[in-house]
Amino acid sequence: MSDPVEAVRTHEFAPGLRLDVYPAPARSCGTVVHLHGGGFVAGDRTMHRERMRALAGHGITVVAPDYRLAPAARFPDQIDDVRAALAWVRGHLDELGAGTDAVGLCGASAGAVLAALVGLSGPADVQAVVSWFGFSDIAACYSRSPLEQALLPPTSPAHALLGVDDLAAVPDLVREASPVSHVHAAAPPFLIAHGDRDRIVDIGESRRLHEELTRAGARSTLMVLGGAGHEDPAFDELSTIAITAAFLRSHLQTATKQGDGS
Repeated sequence: MSDPVEAVRTHEFAPGLRLDVYPAPARSCGTVVHLHGGGFVAGDRTMHRERMRALAGHGITVVAPDYRLAPAARFPDQIDDVRAALAWVRGHLDELGAGTDAVGLCGASAGAVLAALVGLSGPADVQAVVSWFGFSDIAACYSRSPLEQALLPPTSPAHALLGVDDLAAVPDLVREASPVSHVHAAAPPFLIAHGDRDRIVDIGESRRLHEELTRAGARSTLMVLGGAGHEDPAFDELSTIAITAAFLRSHLQTATKQGDGS
């Protein structure tokens, strides 16, 4: 059973951008930066506060930053913001009471895409990544026929992220913004979770990322939540949070021991 978490602390980590800190109630085994969802056009650091309190209650310092949203921002602005938040965290570990210098990334939906991209493309120096129901391959997930392009507005999260109407016109950008394009053997360990009834982002996106990671020789765990949809309440159940926290604690503690030479 997790312990209660004290009040949130807020800090500015870049001009106009703030982050909230959820301190672990006892000695922390490491820090995780949690990235919110919202299709790159909505949401902020205050989303899912109970989820972050629950993770912190398992002995992890949780930091939840804002990042710039579309249409004012476009890729890679969001990546720059996540890296700025990571840099702030690394510069304030003592103040955060983190206990160790190990840092992980965790994200849901759009936040999962950013967590995967930053964790894979470097130089992020993160020790674990949790990806919940995010897309991994823009070309596969959001490709459209010429008729669909003519009839449908460019309202997908990928269109918002890249700031373009026609994804086919920017193949290099599509690859750069797709996590599967950055998979490599030295990637940090991944925990990928998806509901098998997700109608917003197909579970095949998480399966593809998991398969590419394992094929490359990286460590990946795929957790399928039966009957769960996109951002389903099942992701906030005690058992799901406990599994996620156990994954983070294990890899953050292991990374710290290795870094200490023990």
